[in-house]
Amino acid sequence: MFPSIDTENTRTPILRTYYPEHAYLQIEPCMKMKMHLIAITLFVYTLVSCTKESAEPLNIVESQNVTEVEQELLKTVNDHRISLGQNGLKFNSVAYRHANTHTDYMIAKGAISHDNFTVRASEISAKVAAELVAENVATDYTTASEAYQGWLYSAKHKRTMEGEFSHTAVSVKKDAKGTLYFTQIFYR
Repeated sequence: MFPSIDTENTRTPILRTYYPEHAYLQIEPCMKMKMHLIAITLFVYTLVSCTKESAEPLNIVESQNVTEVEQELLKTVNDHRISLGQNGLKFNSVAYRHANTHTDYMIAKGAISHDNFTVRASEISAKVAAELVAENVATDYTTASEAYQGWLYSAKHKRTMEGEFSHTAVSVKKDAKGTLYFTQIFYR
């Protein structure tokens, strides 16, 4: 299920997903309806979040992307979806900016999290009229294939990868010790 752990590395790979059960943001022409739905969606996201929003100040430094791993993970997830008869996900630059910012945040924190997900989801939704936003995060995997396998063998991560989404972005960055951090955002 997880990569093998050698005796010198006692950290186990960590995965997290955020996929609100029934949090659909329906976009309507009426501004009042939009605001009402956004408020309800934010409330639901807050209720089902697996981590608390962070209030601690962090020194966030922008790390360099590991683009080869990002591209491999995006291709692997799309190949998996297509093998199931689903659509391949289209890359989106708005989601990519948010995924990168969150990956840098996790590196600064030294742990994976879904902190501030409601803000990311709201901003993505506002820019691209997304109805539903979800994300998978991971660390302690050394390759895209390992992260994908970890997500595949986790029911919640798998459900997110196979969900009814149209767009995605994958951010993979290394911390100062060379540990990879992964954020994949999905939306429709």
